[in-house]
Amino acid sequence: MGRGRAKAKQTKVARDLKYRSVDTDFASLERELRGDPWDDPRPVAEEPDPYAELAERYADLHDGETR
Repeated sequence: MGRGRAKAKQTKVARDLKYRSVDTDFASLERELRGDPWDDPRPVAEEPDPYAELAERYADLHDGETR
């Protein structure tokens, strides 16, 4: 049971998408499908590094060599 309800819902959604009269931004869709970066006009706030204070505190213990 349940397959009939799922199919009916899919049909309803498909009809809604087919007959909806909404303008589609095809340029935006193309950029998204190509993977181009999205141009956000809002500035992005820089998040502070949560470990910056610890890095400064223990910087003198690090001699520059990697393990």
